[in-house]
Amino acid sequence: MEILDEKVQLWLDSARFVKPKPAVYVLYDKKLNVLFIGKSENLQNQFTKYLDTNFENNECKQKTHTYQKVFVENPSERMIQLLDRYKVENGKLPDCNEV
Repeated sequence: MEILDEKVQLWLDSARFVKPKPAVYVLYDKKLNVLFIGKSENLQNQFTKYLDTNFENNECKQKTHTYQKVFVENPSERMIQLLDRYKVENGKLPDCNEV
């Protein structure tokens, strides 16, 4: 289930090359199940941190295989919209958002 209209991209192949702009993003596992819907004021910094630490001790996010991102002016507002829509359609939040 793809949430954003943007192309799904392989995590390790392209995550390090995103722009340093405000964005919302969706992390997926190998089966394209949504793991996490997040936001960042600087997506490049956020993704670099994830890559450098391998999601630290977050076993849920360590399942990340692909992702989508969209650059937006107000990532907090857009993330809330995506989470609300996801919850209505699936009856719960993505697994890593609930942790």
